Amino acid sequence: MQRIRLRYTKRGRLRFTSHRDFQRAFERALRRAEVPMAYSAGFTPHPKVSYANAAPTGTGSEAEYLEIALTAPRDPEQLRALLDESLPTGLDITDAVEARTSGLADRLTASVWELRLDGVPPEEARRAADAFNAAETVEVQRLAKNGVRTFDARSAVASLEVRDLTETHSSQADRPTDQPCAILRLVVRHVTPAVRPDDVLSGLRAVADLAPPVPAAVTRLAQGLFDEETGTVTDPLAPDREAAEAHSTADPTAAATAPA
Repeated sequence: MQRIRLRYTKRGRLRFTSHRDFQRAFERALRRAEVPMAYSAGFTPHPKVSYANAAPTGTGSEAEYLEIALTAPRDPEQLRALLDESLPTGLDITDAVEARTSGLADRLTASVWELRLDGVPPEEARRAADAFNAAETVEVQRLAKNGVRTFDARSAVASLEVRDLTETHSSQADRPTDQPCAILRLVVRHVTPAVRPDDVLSGLRAVADLAPPVPAAVTRLAQGLFDEETGTVTDPLAPDREAAEAHSTADPTAAATAPA
């Protein structure tokens, strides 16, 4: 059985796609692309697809991950192209590697987020970010299944800074405007309870009374293993890619005999 790990996006209007909607769209894409999927046992078999840490509905993402199990080997790049063609624009498969290591989910320990705050001057956002960073704890509340929950949003935040508009992820803004606009770049560790970008916005409101006039446009730029020394988030597919390269170096005939 071959396992393939995929990176995909949620862009534009499709950031409002729920995780369940994406699951349905992806399973249709598997059928269209005639992928030789492995299925679970039991009365209601379903394709063996493992999703990892999906972004909340309403947020864009450049770095969502999943893993599929196949009954017959396929070339990862050809499989990526077939699946990408079978999905709507905005749900794009951007990378594929054969799983040669264990624990993909264990390597997703932090996320990099970009928050576009339309109507907020960068100076005001910078003042709020400085207040948030200076605080030891920032308590926020979230409505959970068992009622309102209070937790600290500060401890999970590895970095929070204001970026220039020229450094934003995309030159095509979701909401073009001539009003002031601040861009926040946020690195958050994956902890329990999970701290989401809207929790950080609640924290900015608590410590600095920052209240954007319209909802923030939120995009996940990356997720992976957090490097404590550099403060960066590494590519979670890199170990599989390196293992494949090492295998090809050790066995020069592997690339030539790889299945199409």
